[in-house]
Amino acid sequence: MKQAEGIAYIGLGANLGDPQDSINAAIVALGALPSTRLTQASSLYTSAPMDADGDDYVNAVVELHTQLSPTELLSELQNLEQQFGRIRSYQNAPRTLDLDLLLYEQLTINTATLQVPHPRMTQRAFVMVPLLEISPEINIPDFGSAHTLLPALCDQVIQKIA
Repeated sequence: MKQAEGIAYIGLGANLGDPQDSINAAIVALGALPSTRLTQASSLYTSAPMDADGDDYVNAVVELHTQLSPTELLSELQNLEQQFGRIRSYQNAPRTLDLDLLLYEQLTINTATLQVPHPRMTQRAFVMVPLLEISPEINIPDFGSAHTLLPALCDQVIQKIA
Protein backbone atom coordinates (compact mmCIF):
# COMPACT_ATOMS: atom_id res chain seq x y z
CA MET A 1 0.00 0.00 0.00
CA LYS A 2 1.41 3.38 -0.98
CA GLN A 3 1.80 6.16 1.54
CA ALA A 4 -0.06 9.43 0.98
CA GLU A 5 2.01 12.06 -0.77
CA GLY A 6 3.87 14.44 1.53
CA ILE A 7 5.85 17.62 0.96
CA ALA A 8 9.52 17.52 1.93
CA TYR A 9 12.20 20.19 1.77
CA ILE A 10 15.80 19.17 1.12
CA GLY A 11 18.86 21.33 1.69
CA LEU A 12 21.75 20.80 -0.72
CA GLY A 13 25.37 21.84 -0.28
CA ALA A 14 28.75 21.10 -1.87
CA ASN A 15 32.24 22.57 -1.77
CA LEU A 16 34.48 19.96 -3.41
CA GLY A 17 35.03 19.32 -7.11
CA ASP A 18 32.69 21.51 -9.16
CA PRO A 19 30.07 22.33 -6.52
CA GLN A 20 27.73 24.19 -8.87
CA ASP A 21 27.60 21.26 -11.30
CA SER A 22 27.16 18.84 -8.40
CA ILE A 23 24.21 20.78 -6.99
CA ASN A 24 22.55 21.06 -10.41
CA ALA A 25 23.03 17.31 -11.04
CA ALA A 26 21.75 16.49 -7.56
CA ILE A 27 18.59 18.53 -8.16
CA VAL A 28 17.91 16.44 -11.28
CA ALA A 29 18.63 13.23 -9.33
CA LEU A 30 16.26 14.23 -6.53
CA GLY A 31 13.48 14.64 -9.07
CA ALA A 32 14.14 11.10 -10.28
CA LEU A 33 13.77 9.42 -6.87
CA PRO A 34 11.11 6.72 -6.72
CA SER A 35 7.55 7.90 -6.00
CA THR A 36 8.83 11.49 -5.88
CA ARG A 37 8.32 14.68 -7.90
CA LEU A 38 10.52 17.76 -7.78
CA THR A 39 8.13 20.70 -7.55
CA GLN A 40 10.45 23.65 -6.82
CA ALA A 41 14.15 24.46 -6.67
CA SER A 42 15.68 27.61 -5.29
CA SER A 43 18.40 29.64 -6.90
CA LEU A 44 21.95 28.60 -6.11
CA TYR A 45 23.78 30.51 -3.39
CA THR A 46 27.36 30.68 -2.14
CA SER A 47 28.32 30.87 1.50
CA ALA A 48 31.42 30.43 3.62
CA PRO A 49 31.76 27.13 5.50
CA MET A 50 30.07 27.20 8.91
CA ASP A 51 31.76 25.31 11.74
CA ALA A 52 33.98 23.80 9.04
CA ASP A 53 36.91 24.50 6.78
CA GLY A 54 37.49 24.40 3.04
CA ASP A 55 36.25 26.39 0.09
CA ASP A 56 32.93 28.25 -0.03
CA TYR A 57 29.81 26.15 -0.43
CA VAL A 58 27.18 26.22 -3.13
CA ASN A 59 23.75 25.73 -1.54
CA ALA A 60 20.13 25.35 -2.61
CA VAL A 61 16.82 24.05 -1.28
CA VAL A 62 14.27 21.97 -3.17
CA GLU A 63 10.66 21.03 -2.54
CA LEU A 64 9.68 17.44 -3.22
CA HIS A 65 6.27 15.80 -3.27
CA THR A 66 6.89 12.20 -2.29
CA GLN A 67 5.22 9.01 -1.24
CA LEU A 68 8.41 7.90 0.49
CA SER A 69 8.29 7.94 4.28
CA PRO A 70 10.74 10.27 6.01
CA THR A 71 13.02 7.31 6.80
CA GLU A 72 12.87 6.01 3.22
CA LEU A 73 13.60 9.48 1.91
CA LEU A 74 16.61 9.84 4.23
CA SER A 75 17.95 6.53 2.93
CA GLU A 76 17.58 7.72 -0.68
CA LEU A 77 19.37 10.98 0.18
CA GLN A 78 22.27 9.10 1.74
CA ASN A 79 22.48 6.83 -1.33
CA LEU A 80 22.67 9.90 -3.57
CA GLU A 81 25.44 11.39 -1.42
CA GLN A 82 27.43 8.17 -1.87
CA GLN A 83 26.83 8.19 -5.63
CA PHE A 84 28.31 11.70 -5.70
CA GLY A 85 31.40 10.49 -3.84
CA ARG A 86 30.69 11.78 -0.35
CA ILE A 87 33.16 10.57 2.23
CA ARG A 88 32.38 11.20 5.89
CA SER A 89 36.00 11.45 7.08
CA TYR A 90 35.16 13.71 10.04
CA GLN A 91 32.30 15.92 11.21
CA ASN A 92 31.75 18.96 8.96
CA ALA A 93 34.41 17.79 6.49
CA PRO A 94 34.35 19.38 3.03
CA ARG A 95 32.00 17.42 0.81
CA THR A 96 31.12 16.63 -2.77
CA LEU A 97 27.43 16.64 -1.81
CA ASP A 98 25.45 17.11 1.37
CA LEU A 99 21.71 16.46 1.38
CA ASP A 100 19.68 17.30 4.48
CA LEU A 101 16.05 16.46 5.06
CA LEU A 102 14.98 19.82 6.47
CA LEU A 103 11.21 19.41 6.76
CA TYR A 104 8.65 16.73 6.05
CA GLU A 105 5.11 18.08 6.16
CA GLN A 106 4.68 19.57 9.64
CA LEU A 107 6.12 16.50 11.33
CA THR A 108 8.50 16.56 14.25
CA ILE A 109 10.74 13.48 14.25
CA ASN A 110 13.45 12.80 16.79
CA THR A 111 15.12 9.41 16.45
CA ALA A 112 18.73 8.25 16.62
CA THR A 113 19.01 8.51 12.81
CA LEU A 114 16.66 11.35 11.86
CA GLN A 115 15.69 14.73 13.27
CA VAL A 116 13.03 16.80 11.53
CA PRO A 117 12.96 19.75 11.42
CA HIS A 118 16.70 19.61 10.80
CA PRO A 119 18.19 20.65 14.15
CA ARG A 120 20.37 23.51 12.86
CA MET A 121 18.36 24.74 9.87
CA THR A 122 16.97 27.79 11.66
CA GLN A 123 20.51 28.96 12.51
CA ARG A 124 21.77 28.96 8.93
CA ALA A 125 21.14 31.66 6.35
CA PHE A 126 22.27 29.27 3.59
CA VAL A 127 19.21 27.16 4.42
CA MET A 128 16.65 29.78 5.39
CA VAL A 129 17.18 32.20 2.48
CA PRO A 130 16.70 29.60 -0.29
CA LEU A 131 13.86 27.95 1.66
CA LEU A 132 12.00 31.26 1.89
CA GLU A 133 12.66 31.89 -1.80
CA ILE A 134 10.62 28.83 -2.78
CA SER A 135 8.16 28.83 0.12
CA PRO A 136 7.73 32.39 1.42
CA GLU A 137 4.91 31.52 3.85
CA ILE A 138 6.48 28.39 5.34
CA ASN A 139 6.14 27.61 9.01
CA ILE A 140 8.67 25.48 10.85
CA PRO A 141 7.36 23.21 13.61
CA ASP A 142 8.26 24.61 17.05
CA PHE A 143 9.46 27.91 15.48
CA GLY A 144 6.52 29.31 13.51
CA SER A 145 6.99 31.59 10.53
CA ALA A 146 10.42 31.23 8.92
CA HIS A 147 10.44 34.98 8.20
CA THR A 148 10.70 35.75 11.92
CA LEU A 149 14.04 33.89 12.07
CA LEU A 150 15.87 35.85 9.37
CA PRO A 151 16.88 38.91 11.43
CA ALA A 152 19.01 36.72 13.71
CA LEU A 153 20.95 35.49 10.65
CA CYS A 154 21.79 38.88 9.15
CA ASP A 155 25.51 38.57 10.00
CA GLN A 156 25.86 35.46 7.80
CA VAL A 157 27.00 36.29 4.27
CA ILE A 158 25.16 34.50 1.49
CA GLN A 159 25.17 35.47 -2.19
CA LYS A 160 22.83 34.40 -4.96
CA ILE A 161 24.66 33.01 -7.99
CA ALA A 162 23.64 34.91 -11.12
